[in-house]
Amino acid sequence: MPVDLLIRAATVLDGTGAPGTVADVAVDGGSIASIGGVGAAPSASRTIDADGLVLCPGFIDLHAHSDLQILANSAHTAKVSQGVTTEVLGQDGLSFAPVDAAVRARLQDQIAGWNGQTGGVEEQWDSVAGYLDRLDQGIACNVGYLVPQGNLRLLAMGDENRPATAAELAVMVRLLRQGLTEGALGMSSGLTYPPGMFADTEELVALCTVVAEHGGYYSPHTRSYGAGALEAYAEMVDVARRSGCALHLTHATMNFEPNRGRAAELLALVDDALADGVDVTLDTYPYLAGSTTLSALLPSWALGGGTPALLQRLQDPAIRERLTRELEVDGTDGCHGCPVDWTTIQVSGVRDPAASDAVGRTIAELGAASGRRPVEEYFELLVADRAATTILQHVGDESNVRTIMAHPRHCGGSDAIVVGARPHPRAWGTFPRYLGHYVRDEGVLDLAECVRHLTGTPAERLGLTDRGLVREGYAADLVLFDPATVRDAATYEDPRQQSVGIEWVLVNGVPVIEAGRRTEALPGRTLRRGQTGPVNPSTRPPREA
Repeated sequence: MPVDLLIRAATVLDGTGAPGTVADVAVDGGSIASIGGVGAAPSASRTIDADGLVLCPGFIDLHAHSDLQILANSAHTAKVSQGVTTEVLGQDGLSFAPVDAAVRARLQDQIAGWNGQTGGVEEQWDSVAGYLDRLDQGIACNVGYLVPQGNLRLLAMGDENRPATAAELAVMVRLLRQGLTEGALGMSSGLTYPPGMFADTEELVALCTVVAEHGGYYSPHTRSYGAGALEAYAEMVDVARRSGCALHLTHATMNFEPNRGRAAELLALVDDALADGVDVTLDTYPYLAGSTTLSALLPSWALGGGTPALLQRLQDPAIRERLTRELEVDGTDGCHGCPVDWTTIQVSGVRDPAASDAVGRTIAELGAASGRRPVEEYFELLVADRAATTILQHVGDESNVRTIMAHPRHCGGSDAIVVGARPHPRAWGTFPRYLGHYVRDEGVLDLAECVRHLTGTPAERLGLTDRGLVREGYAADLVLFDPATVRDAATYEDPRQQSVGIEWVLVNGVPVIEAGRRTEALPGRTLRRGQTGPVNPSTRPPREA
């Protein structure tokens, strides 16, 4: 019988970094059936002429914020049109499992800027298993999940800004074990976001010891990416060394003025850890601007108790005066130890439509227009939008971006917030930007090596034994792109623009991008620790996109 699909005469980059070879690749039943010389492949129900195109494994986004949007907007075109076939959710220590009713309500409010409102998604799950089961009802690409350390803290001890007691830590450990047993790939933390930021090093070591026992990895948003960046990275390496846990330094940037040109110091820390036997990888996004929430700039003490407590504090003139000093003079832990430059803080999205005029403007520009000091404009916007505003933070350094992405343990991660009026362009452009701008145009990486960074190395980090390479028997998560034209089209001014040159994207053997256009297919599945292997999407009931 003919195979489902034959990709003829493609230049195959297999995800190992090896040079490309021209071959026919046959796909059948969700898997790669054969890889052979041109003309030697079996007959097929459908054939793609790939002469002049590159075939490689699907891209793995190791840091995504699509936790609700992959359900609310099932087409998920922003990500699959880039060639993303797998993304890892549960990032930065805050997501939607495990939860109880109170924690669910708290998180819907706190991370609305990351995920938008629920968008019609009925959150009927409490556990990691329940969330993953819900995803398996129909998603565009594959998904892995990390247990969020902030959720563990909220469930064990609420918003308390103090070390956990032995009893509270025991609750966190129990919940973490449950999430890992149910298929989570590891644990994330958000150490500049409440309540994760209230955890001390000893708590992290205890939790990472559990992650290591289950063969998972730790993915921390560290305590600083600015003035204290190197010390924050060193703390995470110490946690990994003491716990025996694999470490993935996510959005591993060196930002803000104090860190310009200092990427080599971070990489020296990574290399020393690797030499000591610590399993370390890191990911970055190929842009200079960061993206977070407006409230994240505040000091940790102002965020305890969640949004209601914060908004109450902002009514107090004395607290505003203290916050002004810490934001503009001292540098808060929320702004990574650096005084805020209001000209670098650009509004990208708001929850309240009444605040929509702020989108695209910096806090400095908003203050000039209103006649208020920028810091007062900042406070007023926080209150008006109930702390749900998202921002771009223009604090990156090009030399650091280039240096870090060239490290052999580097992987790709978009850190993409896909909601908001003007989200960061990385939501639509991260992976083609690597291939076009940094490989073809700038020569920072060789194409085969870059593909390894985006496929084979992240698959290894996730413990996947059936994805990330073009190999017979592997799941047919594949991307076919034109190396001469591939590029990102999204800009800061117009971010929702589909990239150019990504011609075909297959998830589990099913096209989700076909000749550059989104199909209606939802062939994705959850990738759970201990449960690997290709899936035949034909065994799943069809569901409309």
